[in-house]
Amino acid sequence: MRCSGWPPTMPPSSPASPCRWMAASPHADAGAARAASVPPLAAREAAMAGPLDTIRVLDLSTVIAGPYAGRILSDLSAQVTKIEGPGGDIMRAAGPARSPGMGAAYLGCNAGKQTLHLDLKDPAQRAVLLEMVAEADVLLHNMRMAAALRLNLGPQELRALNPRLVYCIIVGYGQDGPYRDRPAYDDVIQAEAGWAELHARTGDAPRYAPTIAADKITALYAVAAINAALVARAATGVGATVEVPMFEIMASFLAVEHLAGLTFVPPQGTSGYERVLSPHPRPYRTADGFICVMPYSGRHWRTVFTAIGRDDWANDPDLMSDAARAAMVGTLYARLDACLPARSTADWLDLLRGLDIPCAPVNGMDALLEDAHLKAVGLFRQVEHPTEGAILTVRSPIRYG
Repeated sequence: MRCSGWPPTMPPSSPASPCRWMAASPHADAGAARAASVPPLAAREAAMAGPLDTIRVLDLSTVIAGPYAGRILSDLSAQVTKIEGPGGDIMRAAGPARSPGMGAAYLGCNAGKQTLHLDLKDPAQRAVLLEMVAEADVLLHNMRMAAALRLNLGPQELRALNPRLVYCIIVGYGQDGPYRDRPAYDDVIQAEAGWAELHARTGDAPRYAPTIAADKITALYAVAAINAALVARAATGVGATVEVPMFEIMASFLAVEHLAGLTFVPPQGTSGYERVLSPHPRPYRTADGFICVMPYSGRHWRTVFTAIGRDDWANDPDLMSDAARAAMVGTLYARLDACLPARSTADWLDLLRGLDIPCAPVNGMDALLEDAHLKAVGLFRQVEHPTEGAILTVRSPIRYG
């Protein structure tokens, strides 16, 4: 059995299921699997070769971090084949579904891929994978290294078979550290890397972000690392082993601003970036809902206060000093909070946008589907899935010209 010339033919005795598209690829012909309402620009994009259109990726990963990295590589036009074991990816059962095993979150992480079911403990089916590895550019997985080695799928074995292979493993913890054998999922990493504790700094209890943040951020790092390894390979002709550890990534990600006073030796204060940990910057109530208003500079604050008729606030000389303004941030936002309930969200947006003040409505996902800008750029697209019928998917937000 063959899909689009790759992966290779399965042995006749293999029970592996045929390859099939998880969702219509965003790189397919514009007329093949797109709703008629897709903007003409999107059709032109679809006809263009993408930056990774010659790259073949084997995605052996499960759940979110690895599959989302594979999804992004597919968005960048790589040919991604997802390899699943006999039981399938656990994410198949997550979220609403039209048919069993094809949950919404699974579709979201695996759009644009082909899938092939292989029992890697079966020698004949493992041989199929090795045949594919010999021709692949990238192999991606998030098994613990011990499990990969038990299957003889470690980096040494596979890179000996294909020296040009970029072997990327997403792990919970770096393999040089004492935590290397611990299991890790998004909530665990959010807690251990310091994300959950940040909420306690604002007077709340520690809690997780209401999105699978650690997994998806790790996926972005994985894509960057894979592409860097491919660039290096273009110069040297040799692949690489790339380790992408969730714990270290999230600690690094949060340290950018939250290392704060601990940046200096000896420390010049405590950890935590004060502005984002302040309880004051938040969506504020209007007459009919909520709004985000972000006056960032002294000019912004002066403009806002003048517009609402508070010249006494607008003429405060401390507004034009970054240090003085930071010291009175609670007072500034309290003034804003007191004024915003006087008008509707739409009225405030009209006024503030007219003054070039950063502001936004507080949208939910339903509102994003109707957002004028996202409609104009064609971010959400209806495609015809071969087994699930009409579904919404998201094109790559990145464009190449």
